[in-house]
Amino acid sequence: MSPPRLAFAAALFSLLPLAACAATRPAAYKGAIVMAADTGQVLFAENPDVVSPPASMTKLMTFAVLDDALARGSLGLQTRVVVVPGDTRAAPSIIGLKKDESFPIEELIYAMMLHSANDAALAVAREVGGSVPAFVGLMNAKARALGMAHTTFRSPHGLPPPSRRIADGDLTTPRDFTILCRYLLLHTDILKYTSVRTRLFGVGFRFPPTPMTNHNHLLGSIEGVDGLKTGFTNGAGFCLAATALRNNRRIIVVMMDSPDAKDRDLAVADLIRRGFASLPVFGPDSPMRADAAAAPAAGAASGALAPPTRPAPAGPLPSIQFTPPR
Repeated sequence: MSPPRLAFAAALFSLLPLAACAATRPAAYKGAIVMAADTGQVLFAENPDVVSPPASMTKLMTFAVLDDALARGSLGLQTRVVVVPGDTRAAPSIIGLKKDESFPIEELIYAMMLHSANDAALAVAREVGGSVPAFVGLMNAKARALGMAHTTFRSPHGLPPPSRRIADGDLTTPRDFTILCRYLLLHTDILKYTSVRTRLFGVGFRFPPTPMTNHNHLLGSIEGVDGLKTGFTNGAGFCLAATALRNNRRIIVVMMDSPDAKDRDLAVADLIRRGFASLPVFGPDSPMRADAAAAPAAGAASGALAPPTRPAPAGPLPSIQFTPPR
């Protein structure tokens, strides 16, 4: 681990006792939820149904819709996307796409997931949907299909609307977003992208290539963290959809509207620790189930960690591809 990462990890763990208090202090975030990825059991929730902008976490749904297109064979990871002027109007947080540049779809995925590139999200949306409005329609159809009942998408990137009115932009809840995160973990290779800490964008396609560093500072600092996506706008505050794998068990944490990135990261790190500590204990003959009901267990949506319950045995959790950071 590099010295800056070591220092960040040391700071996080030294403040974890404080974070335990911060995680339950209303000012630390507007809403948060912790879920067991294998069963869908809610382990912790505080204001999980509060509606708030997801900011750049929106790009996780952009990936979900793109993945559907890849599965249908409508396009491939190496399909080249030619940049048009409309793709470049997405400041801030851009990878600097220029008119007539051409990049494979997969290169744009890395730009979305690591650099949170809004221009890359626009290029993907246009390529997949034919137009950005048509793609946003696909995003909302996907949300309905997944049961995200309190979610409305209005962009592929999560930037505020021109009106700057929160009600006119992308909106979701922590609970809804865990549904999306769990879907991505069980049915796509999202971790191939979100687990990467640093990468060059555009190698072989632009000179010089652009260095990218993942915005998720918990990667490499908190044990097992390999995704998923950060977000920030003035209206959304600091958001994070995180996942971690320990001892072949995976949890998901979604936190929305923290006052600053440090508070968010400390609180999410603490909820990861508490989430793993509260996971039900499985015996050697009790395999985890991947297709258990995603609905929370009775009483699990309270502010305290839910009491452990043991789901009925079923098939093992499908393996989830992990690409080491490079």
